[in-house]
Amino acid sequence: MISLRDVSKRFGSLRVIESVSLDVERGEVLCLIGSSGSGKSTLLQCINGLEAIDGGTIEVDGISVHDKRTDLNRLRQKLGIVFQQYNMFPHLTALENVALALKVVKRMGRAEAEAAALRQLAYVGLESKKDTFPGRLSGGQQQRVAIARALAMEPHYMLLDEVTSALDPELVAEVLQSLRKLRTDGMTMLIVTHEMRFAREIADRVAFFDRGRLAEVGPPSQIFDAPRDERTAKFVGMTAR
Repeated sequence: MISLRDVSKRFGSLRVIESVSLDVERGEVLCLIGSSGSGKSTLLQCINGLEAIDGGTIEVDGISVHDKRTDLNRLRQKLGIVFQQYNMFPHLTALENVALALKVVKRMGRAEAEAAALRQLAYVGLESKKDTFPGRLSGGQQQRVAIARALAMEPHYMLLDEVTSALDPELVAEVLQSLRKLRTDGMTMLIVTHEMRFAREIADRVAFFDRGRLAEVGPPSQIFDAPRDERTAKFVGMTAR
């Protein structure tokens, strides 16, 4: 599992995450919701070890992420992360973008890496775009390539940070469909999202963050239909309008 205990993070005097404790079980889908700036994206980066923490502990399968003795490169192979921006290399095809980390990190030969990359492109419905450069792909297609790139490393967990926020509305559906497929196949996911309808549909639990604090966590029916915290009620009431 992923286990957080009293995790805090500051940028200077700004408290971004304050005393967050949370467990995510294998096979669970947890959606993180809340206003922009409430600490959700920073929390994902702390879990992946991209950001240091100022207090508390984060463990992934019993390994302390921020222990100086931890091999972060090895641990990150368990943690696929996909950001708002696609971060694709423009001079590489979709296939080459997905295969690159397999060759560099896992030291696969070209043929083996490209075969694995092709399987993941097929998984997200983009096998036919394998020889296409990013500039010729739509935003939704580029984001699906980014998901395929993360999946190619065979992670135990997927951390997804607002993966639809940079997309036009008509492109959102194709990315969400890829996430639905992952959920059906049992992938553990932490998803930061503003898509409330999607969170209600896909999540086992929803966590509402307010000003860096975990205000409430529970099943979608609780968070959206019967919130216990007044801040949660105000937020879901506003997003339902």
